[in-house]
Amino acid sequence: MKTVTVLGCTGSIGCSTVDLLHQSGDDVAVRVLVGGRNVALLAEQAKALRAEQAVIADAALLPELKSLLAGTDVKASGGRAAVIEAAGVPADWTMAAITGAAGLEPTLAAVRNGRTVALANKEALVCAGDVMLRAVKDAGATLLPVDSEHNAVFQAMADRQEDQVEKIILTASGGPFRTATLEQMEAASPAQALKHPTWTMGAKISIDSASMFNKGLEVIEAARIFGLTEDRIDVLVHPQSVVHGMVQYTDGSLIAQMGSADMRIPIAHCLAWPKRMATTSPRLDLATFGTLVFEAPDPVRFPALRLARQALRDGGAASTILSAANEIAVEAFLNNRIGFLDIPRIVEAVMAALGAPAINDLDAVLHWDAEARRAAEDRVLKRAA
Repeated sequence: MKTVTVLGCTGSIGCSTVDLLHQSGDDVAVRVLVGGRNVALLAEQAKALRAEQAVIADAALLPELKSLLAGTDVKASGGRAAVIEAAGVPADWTMAAITGAAGLEPTLAAVRNGRTVALANKEALVCAGDVMLRAVKDAGATLLPVDSEHNAVFQAMADRQEDQVEKIILTASGGPFRTATLEQMEAASPAQALKHPTWTMGAKISIDSASMFNKGLEVIEAARIFGLTEDRIDVLVHPQSVVHGMVQYTDGSLIAQMGSADMRIPIAHCLAWPKRMATTSPRLDLATFGTLVFEAPDPVRFPALRLARQALRDGGAASTILSAANEIAVEAFLNNRIGFLDIPRIVEAVMAALGAPAINDLDAVLHWDAEARRAAEDRVLKRAA
């Protein structure tokens, strides 16, 4: 029986993981479920999966969690320290799906167990790539990519001939503004930006998809996962979201992974790896699509890719700074404090101001993350004034 922990169980990825755990039945034993603020859902999941422990990130909600779990054997705890401690509970397989910089320390705690960590937190490798990868190596842990694009590339490299890879190609849906003009994007509302044409996701990643910052972060993440320089990582806009990733080999072969737009597919691949498991995900019917479209991303309307590649080339804390500034800018946009195209403007300004200082440990990562957030907030205030 495989022991499992889910960090971020009440989010989109976490809920899909919980759904697959229900399908796994008695093959898994859930050790810990960690949720953010949705205490009712966390309690429901913990009872249904008979989890050993349920942790709510917001300590103020702990009394409510205890009340909801009264009469069960589920141990309840809450607060930041409890989340990190719970992430370090030994488990064969951990889903790391706490979004943003808040997921760094819990993911690192899970990695240090030396088991398998399914990574759905972009920031773990974007903000703390060197620190995280060093911890993976030191612990002898296995890191499996959950993002549909990285998982697709991972599957396309199933023969493990990494030395014969010429380049990899990540696909992007293009988001809700794929065909929009700069003027339309300048005037875009949060409601418009949240209307993703293909995927159902949380607010932050939906806005990142609209701006293509998600793809920029994925370029950085892919460089860390697969050990590639940024010039060997391409991005293609593919609005049908049928092909999730491709690998170009030195002999000219191009191997693609395809599937329906359902995150349960890459999660299931990671949960069962190195085997596979049955899922109820919709099966792909290519005949219904007829034509698949691919196009190069527009660097003028979507500068996020350029900024991400610059951060990757600059090294040091540049990626940390980019990610943190983007988080602040996205939050400000969702709260109608800045415009949509102000997001990349603020990120670029913060990157220029802070540069690429060296980072050698998690403390340095958290320091520059905080500095970037302060710098971004200052610029939000100036634009909102």
